[in-house]
Amino acid sequence: MSSPEKEKIKAGKDNVKVEANNVRKVREGLLLSKAELARRAKISVLTIDRVEKGLACRMDTKRKIILSLGLKLSDRDKVFTKG
Repeated sequence: MSSPEKEKIKAGKDNVKVEANNVRKVREGLLLSKAELARRAKISVLTIDRVEKGLACRMDTKRKIILSLGLKLSDRDKVFTKG
C-alpha cells in the first residue's frame, strides 16, 4: 500500500464524528443490559455499543433508543446532547 493510501485511511478514522450522550448512564440506571435495550428498540447490540461510544447514528435510531428507555421524545436532551 502506498503512502497516500495509508494517509487516506488514517484520515478517515480521524474524521469519525463523536457525539456525547448519556445512553449508557440512563440504561445502567434502569438496570438494563445492552442486549435488553437492543431487543426493546429492535436494533442490534452492536448499534447500542456504537451509540454508547459516541459514534454518530441516524435520527430514527435515537428515537427508538429514547422510547425504549421509557422516555418521551421531548426528553431527548436527557439522553442525547444538542448538536
